Amino acid sequence: MRVEGHAVCLGPDIDTDLIIAGRYLRTKDRSVWASHVFEDLDPSLAPRLRGAIIIAGKNFGCGSSREQAPIALREAGVRCVVAPSFARIFFRNAINTGLPAMECACPCAEGELVSADPATGTIVVGGRTYTARPLSPRMLAILSAGGLVEYWRSRQ
Repeated sequence: MRVEGHAVCLGPDIDTDLIIAGRYLRTKDRSVWASHVFEDLDPSLAPRLRGAIIIAGKNFGCGSSREQAPIALREAGVRCVVAPSFARIFFRNAINTGLPAMECACPCAEGELVSADPATGTIVVGGRTYTARPLSPRMLAILSAGGLVEYWRSRQ
């Protein structure tokens, strides 16, 4: 289940309003969400997220419980989010929507090559290896299925 991509480095306390502002949630068109990801943080960021692994500071995904935040990140092309800590509801929503989220403090430089393996908890950033908090077997199964809905469909 290893994913690779280029690092997009963000600071701490990135809330769900910064990930996708509420004014864009009047539509269910996920491509609209993807085109406006992080718009209030850095308007030039969304086009650079295709194939990215976000490495952020603590408390990523704080704020509202909107499930659209991890979905918008996936739609924008983000392959994984790594942070020392997550807001619990964001973490759960990320796993349930098939976006790998790994808890680890990893210093990074913008654009560095990142390899992350949620199954082993291994993260390699620019040749430096870090160990993330392990995910449960069920979380790994949900991620492998592509999200909670697909996981339950595969079990019927």
